[in-house]
Amino acid sequence: MKVFELVEELGLKVFSGHKGLDREISGGYVSDLLSDVMGNAQEAQVWITLQVHQNVMAIASLKDLAAVILVSNLEPQENTKQNSDEENIPILGTSLPAFEIAGKIYQAFNR
Repeated sequence: MKVFELVEELGLKVFSGHKGLDREISGGYVSDLLSDVMGNAQEAQVWITLQVHQNVMAIASLKDLAAVILVSNLEPQENTKQNSDEENIPILGTSLPAFEIAGKIYQAFNR
C-alpha cells in the first residue's frame, strides 16, 4: 500500500511532504517516545504520534519512515513541515486518537 492510498482510504489530511505520497508502506508503529521509535520502528512504516516538533522529522528521516500521522487534530510546527518537505516524508493528520487510527490502518493492511 502506498501513502496516498492510505490517505484516500482513511480521509487523512496531508500537511506536508507531498512528494513522498507515492512511498510504499510496510506497516505501522505507534509511540510518542522518540527513543522508542528510534530503537524499534522499521523502515517504510508509518509512525503514529502526538509529537509535532521538528525532532519528529529527524527520527522519521533516520529510520526512513514512509510517513508520520499526527492524531487528535494536532498540527505540525512550521519548521517540522519544512523538514517534511525537504525529506519527502509526508506528515498526515487525523481527528482520531492513536488507538483508533492504528486499528483502521491494521484493518486496511489485512483486507
